[in-house]
Amino acid sequence: MLLVNKSLLVTIYRPSITMSDWNAGVIAEFRRNRGKVGGQFEGAPLLLINHTGARTGKPRTNPVMYFKDGHRYLVFASKGGADTNPDWYHNLKAHPDVKIEVGTETIEVRAEEITGAERNQIYTRQASLYPQFAQYQQKTKRIIPVIAFVPKTRRK
Repeated sequence: MLLVNKSLLVTIYRPSITMSDWNAGVIAEFRRNRGKVGGQFEGAPLLLINHTGARTGKPRTNPVMYFKDGHRYLVFASKGGADTNPDWYHNLKAHPDVKIEVGTETIEVRAEEITGAERNQIYTRQASLYPQFAQYQQKTKRIIPVIAFVPKTRRK
């Protein structure tokens, strides 16, 4: 749809994309390209969390950046520095047994929150690798949670 404003400049109207629509696009690209995506996540380690809604009981999937720590996959409930945790964080607290997709693998894991000095050390490391995470923490008064996905079976 084209709109013309009073100064006769033409602007293009684009409906806003919801977070759900944006996530769906990233998820489809991830699965189509064997775990690789472009855009703001290009080159970054990305996994998909397949979890259950805490209130609805409905299946959910969210793309998130991760940091590999031995056998654990660490994720950060940053929500871009918002003052509230992302919905997936609450879902993991209610239903910690989930599946993650890493590349072409689907792995059964248990979500465990990391706190204290270990959390601080991990978050500092992530912020050194990806400076936007330092900015996220500066934008909010809450301490951004760090979640470890621990595989239910030992992997080689």
